Amino acid sequence: MKSAVETLNPTRVRLTVEVPFEELKDSLDAAYKKINQQVTVKGFRKGKIPARVIDQRFGRGAVLEEAVNDALPKLYTEAVNEAELNPLGQPEVDITELKDNELLSFTAEVDVRPTIEIPDYSGIEVEVDAVEVTDEDVEKSVQQLRDRFASTSPVERAAEDGDVVTIDLEAKVDGEVLEDGVAKDVSYTIGSGELLDGIDDAVKGLSAGEEATFTSELKGGSAAGREAEVTVKVTQVAARELPELDDEFAQLASEFDTLEELKADSRKRLANMKQYDQATQAQERVLDKLLELVEVPVPEKLLEDEINTRKHNLEHHQLAQMGLTLDRYLEIQGKTAEEFETETREAAIKGIKTQFVLDELVNKEKLNVNQEELTEHLMRRAASSGMSPDQFAQAVVEGGQVPMLVGEVARGKALALVVEAATVKDTNGEIVDLDDEEESEEAETSTDASAEATEATEEKPEA
Repeated sequence: MKSAVETLNPTRVRLTVEVPFEELKDSLDAAYKKINQQVTVKGFRKGKIPARVIDQRFGRGAVLEEAVNDALPKLYTEAVNEAELNPLGQPEVDITELKDNELLSFTAEVDVRPTIEIPDYSGIEVEVDAVEVTDEDVEKSVQQLRDRFASTSPVERAAEDGDVVTIDLEAKVDGEVLEDGVAKDVSYTIGSGELLDGIDDAVKGLSAGEEATFTSELKGGSAAGREAEVTVKVTQVAARELPELDDEFAQLASEFDTLEELKADSRKRLANMKQYDQATQAQERVLDKLLELVEVPVPEKLLEDEINTRKHNLEHHQLAQMGLTLDRYLEIQGKTAEEFETETREAAIKGIKTQFVLDELVNKEKLNVNQEELTEHLMRRAASSGMSPDQFAQAVVEGGQVPMLVGEVARGKALALVVEAATVKDTNGEIVDLDDEEESEEAETSTDASAEATEATEEKPEA
């Protein structure tokens, strides 16, 4: 077999392959055997029909077609390996010449990973938010904890902001009560914004036994996105009573003996959260800088697949679970269809470039993934998918997706190297020291996101 490679553009090649006919012998034998099992010729036992009889009865062309279809995948793979190509997706194959007992020639066009030169990334500098926890932040955190320990007691008065009301709801669309539009004994805190738009104004001023009607756009259910006439009846009004902020509250709400200890712990937790956010911000901005340094051609077909995958997942999974259409989602987001298309395309391009660049870094830095790293990553992915580790691992193995997970971990390690080499300063001009553990976790999070962003290039395990 002889093969040659023609570069059509930085991400697409054409393979030209010539195969001497003798190399098709195994496929020809397999073709005759297959046809033998499928046809019946009077005077011959099934499976024992001579090749010359098959040629006479069914035509040599049918045998050649079967043989070529059998041989092409193997011949294509051999040509790809010989040329040391990294193909993306399925090839477009065209048989250019087939001479019986002489020669088979074909071409195969396929997208390939572009050649990427990784420059010196040690000079990358980024700025991130400073980690600052104010007294106001601490007070807000403690107040939120205090709200969780609030008690309620029924009152004989009209409902006010902050009260907890027990209500019955009935929603009508076009004058008809919806089958899923009736709810009884719903507990609602006025001002929380957790139910329908307009309900706060409707219930404020109502006492137990009174009702009001208002119009609101339904957020879910069979009539999601439609205007409804909603009748709300208050059956009970209860005032919320907050506990005193003192040492007794600290003992009730935490493991601490004093309020000052509780506040100190809140300050520490807030600082840890902001450090985590800072590390995430650093990793994202370092990645953006790295992508600016590297020229990465994007295969058009791969990009189209990625865009379509993103749209499908949004429309048929995320939005479907919320009972929203794409048009309604765009309306809520205040975006036009054109803006959505542009944003989706830009995100897809970034996702593909990220994967290409980090994969090249993995190769350049010769990064490996050990079993412990793979197991930790699997546990994270299982948690985010809502599956148990055993269920997720089984889905990964059955779907042949172990290499996909290994790739995600390796890309995380590659990005961690770049972050470690970069200079990260906060808005106060101070150098930010990201310790190894934080870097590892943030890089892992990043490559999870980039892997999910490039679903068109790698299949995911199914639940």
